[in-house]
Amino acid sequence: MSKEKREINLLITKPTDIEKLINGEKTAVRRNNRYADKGDILELDGHKFIVKNVYLQKLREVTENSARQEGYQNLDEYKEALTSIHHGSVWDPELEVWAHELAPENK
Repeated sequence: MSKEKREINLLITKPTDIEKLINGEKTAVRRNNRYADKGDILELDGHKFIVKNVYLQKLREVTENSARQEGYQNLDEYKEALTSIHHGSVWDPELEVWAHELAPENK
């Protein structure tokens, strides 16, 4: 896994995820790569968000609360969404992902 930072504008690209973030239903994004550093600003559809925290996390450490931060009702729904996005890949508890926690810039 590369620790090199990717382009922040690629962190959230799905319209449904952007809408959840704008509506406050999503406050975190977990990805295989790092897209931001703490303090970076992400602008989506005219709304600015500040990156509050970025850290590595193993999938086994993802909790029900983590799933809600991602905009899902529970951990099972989050796992199902991830495995469907990645075409049936398994939920590997030892896989490390980058967690990016976000908040509206003015908060």
